[in-house]
Amino acid sequence: MSARVLAKVWVVAICVVYGLPVVAFAQREPIEFIEDNSFLIEEAYNQEPGVVQHIFQAVYSNDPRQRGWAFAFTQEWPIYGQDHQFSYTILGYHLINEGERQYGVGDTLLNYRYQALEEGPGKPAFAPRFSLIIPTGNRDKGTGNGVVGYQWSLPFSKKVASRLALHANFGITYLPHVRSPMNNGQLSPKRSLVSSWVGGSAIYALLPRLHLMLEWLGIIEDNINGAGRPVRTFNPLLSPGVRTAVFNEEDLQIVAGVGVPIGLNRQANNVAGFFYFSVEHKLF
Repeated sequence: MSARVLAKVWVVAICVVYGLPVVAFAQREPIEFIEDNSFLIEEAYNQEPGVVQHIFQAVYSNDPRQRGWAFAFTQEWPIYGQDHQFSYTILGYHLINEGERQYGVGDTLLNYRYQALEEGPGKPAFAPRFSLIIPTGNRDKGTGNGVVGYQWSLPFSKKVASRLALHANFGITYLPHVRSPMNNGQLSPKRSLVSSWVGGSAIYALLPRLHLMLEWLGIIEDNINGAGRPVRTFNPLLSPGVRTAVFNEEDLQIVAGVGVPIGLNRQANNVAGFFYFSVEHKLF
């Protein structure tokens, strides 16, 4: 088989697998085929009316300080229209963290997001989020903080070209009056913890249903050490990744992806793999 014939076969195979009819290219830009499916960086697009999204995330760590799995399940629901969105996130852990077993269900986030700005010429999409952190985790097992917490997030998104989108995040988490187990077996004095983060990502549509991703996230995290004293660390991560629309029809989209977060200093853990799976469908 000649190189020219082989190339034609590969083009046809890609079109069949990814379902890229010529008409679809004329109607939508390549970067628009997959939206609101980032990994570490939140995109600023609420769910369309009647569309529900189920998001499964798993992180495997293979760092000397942390080894094992962390899980998250998020379900997003539009409230009447696209302006308002409710979602919840359930966390889970199955790992060894700093030599301690951390197994079980974590805290739960109840999220409200408002589509303050829809993307348009010269303006980004903007959807601020407020989350109430419910203490469903276990403080003794290290899966929760034992207090009601609060989180605010400011995500921005903008498609800057037919194949390129940029996203930016700013956020803060407030946990009041936290007590943490100390090395002596007692609980630490109450301390309020404030953590913040900033991040950004670039997503390039290699194909309409195959996107390359590069995300950066910097987290300034407050915590309590084994002696009961407050500590603050800066954890920067750089994560290359890829996402693909496994199935993409008008009323159903299934997206899968993988990333490799890399710690950029000694305080940030190296993560062996980030795994993403999303099902988005029309419900009503």
